[in-house]
Amino acid sequence: MRILSLVLIACAAVMVTARVAPAIAVQPPNVVLLISDDQGWDDYSFMGHKDIKTPHIDRLAEQSLVYERGYVPTSLCRPSLATMITGLYPHQHGIIGNDPTENKRTNAGRGVMVDRFQQNPRLPELLKPAGYLSFQSGKWWEGHFTSGGFTHGMTHGDVERGGRHGDVGLQIGRKTMLPVFDFLDRVVEEKRPFLLWYAPMMPHLPHNPPGELLAENQADGRAETVARFFAMCQWWDRTCGQLLDRLDEKGLSDNTLVIYICDNGWTQRADQGGGAVGGTRGKRSAYDGGVRTPIMIRWPGRVEPRRDTLNLASSIDLVPTVLSAASTDRPKRLPGVDLLDAAAVAERDAIFGEIYTHDVPDLDRPTASLLYRWVIHRHWKLIEPTALATGEFGPKSAALFDLANDPEERHNLDGKYPERVGELRGRLQGQWHGP
Repeated sequence: MRILSLVLIACAAVMVTARVAPAIAVQPPNVVLLISDDQGWDDYSFMGHKDIKTPHIDRLAEQSLVYERGYVPTSLCRPSLATMITGLYPHQHGIIGNDPTENKRTNAGRGVMVDRFQQNPRLPELLKPAGYLSFQSGKWWEGHFTSGGFTHGMTHGDVERGGRHGDVGLQIGRKTMLPVFDFLDRVVEEKRPFLLWYAPMMPHLPHNPPGELLAENQADGRAETVARFFAMCQWWDRTCGQLLDRLDEKGLSDNTLVIYICDNGWTQRADQGGGAVGGTRGKRSAYDGGVRTPIMIRWPGRVEPRRDTLNLASSIDLVPTVLSAASTDRPKRLPGVDLLDAAAVAERDAIFGEIYTHDVPDLDRPTASLLYRWVIHRHWKLIEPTALATGEFGPKSAALFDLANDPEERHNLDGKYPERVGELRGRLQGQWHGP
């Protein structure tokens, strides 16, 4: 079996250092964010997939608190990632799409969105007073890595040099693990707490897995496009295993909070070799195929491994969870809860989301590109389209689903339960009715 190369790129070419606060006397937990890219919520062995093999992520799940009903507010990568690092909904942090409508391929055009992003709280910046070093690798849309508050990283963000959504950072996982491993060597040597953003563009397109993984996933009657996607999920799993093994080797695992999540869902069509959004009801959609993801938290000796199949979790909760674990002050405007606070999780009975166009016509007016809003209250889900919705990424009219009995959202019950629809609409209005 061919082994993923770890030595193709020298770390010196991609790691840059920025000024940080001095280390503190008592070290808080390290934090590792494992962020999948374009993967369905059930595209894992531990979530019941019969063909996709994810042994390393399965092992992580066995060691973790697993929220099976995890969600991201929006099913597009840039605004979804911005939520993970700010703890805010897209309408709050202002990154509501991937690109500005005008001048989107220029530094000036993209700089407007990066400037907007930097007005928000950012997790690496919030952790600096506690002495944290931080490293960005993989997917990153917000210009240079320092715009997120990272002290070290790979992405330069210069459009003139190929910057858009990660540039050099996208080499992580697919071509090398060395920059991440070198960063781990640094924090061990300096005895500093750290935050690691590990977000390879995997299993995202291009679906070009190593040959031996593709061969393992080819089968009679299985389309080549499907086999390639399965193999990409397996490749992503392999790199997660390499990183988790390195934490063990460096003696870091016991005091490291590992959080697993995916930026948005994906459905791989058998007849499609490389569409930007895959099949229907996945990426960019308001259905669970676009917005649902398992959220896992591992902290040996501090978090009891178990599967939570009832309570709701959201990517807005990642920042509050990390800040609480690090005993660091939390900005007042954060809407999420600490996922390690069982009482707070149980008390919240609803989560929310919003789906926008890919390009952003007006940063100051999120509703100008809003397609859908959705709310889940216990096991009921309402998807509410706006006048801009065409039905491509959700229903053409309001749709109510009973997720407990209809997890694939095939049976619209809005006509059967009008009072419940009205109640959930009221929740949406109470959560946000902005410009």
